[in-house]
Amino acid sequence: MGLRFETRRSDSPWVDAVWTCASEQVTAMTSVAGVRWGLVFWEREGRAYASVTGPETRTRTAPVPEGATFTGIDFAVGTSLRTMSTPALVDAGVELPDTTRRTFRLDGVRWETPGPDDVEALVGALIRAGTVVRDPLVAEVLRGDLPAVSGRTVERRFRAATGLTRGAVRQIERARTAAELLAGGDAAADVVAKLDYFDEPHLARALRSYVGRTARQLRDGTGGAIGLDLGQRRTS
Repeated sequence: MGLRFETRRSDSPWVDAVWTCASEQVTAMTSVAGVRWGLVFWEREGRAYASVTGPETRTRTAPVPEGATFTGIDFAVGTSLRTMSTPALVDAGVELPDTTRRTFRLDGVRWETPGPDDVEALVGALIRAGTVVRDPLVAEVLRGDLPAVSGRTVERRFRAATGLTRGAVRQIERARTAAELLAGGDAAADVVAKLDYFDEPHLARALRSYVGRTARQLRDGTGGAIGLDLGQRRTS
């Protein structure tokens, strides 16, 4: 019992992942830091809900509606909503009004609520309408390219698009990868070497700050429900 995840990658460069989840006999979870904003749709007791979620800079305990089913879209770093500032969404979120099982309202327009297989069609429509936009400079920076602008301009635009610094993105992504490796059975010393942590205490601090778990808890699968797909079913 707890949270049952299924996650798949997307063939859209605007989307990092699509996930579904069902909550069973759980009312709270450990929320894990993440660098992406998203859209989440869920149903519980015949009612439908939708929200915009923002990047999270730390772990925390979050409530979970028991007996709910979720579909989520994690958008690629550097994308954003035209009408919502990504920095304003950091460690926050916005519940969308007038949501039904069939439709939801965003940017003054009513859209069809997607199932897991309909996400790319919805994202394509949001892009064509200009509701979802992106800064190509962020993608260049993440690829390791050197844009033809000053470092100050790069940092300003990166923060504007993501709500985070480049350093924060690296640290959070590294901690999430470490959690996945540990949950998959890697030893802490191996994770330190693979991900270039200074030593095991530095890894432990990162896990505590961003994941809310110790290395042992991740290996043993203990600690309760967590908002991260740790080696559960993944599809392409």
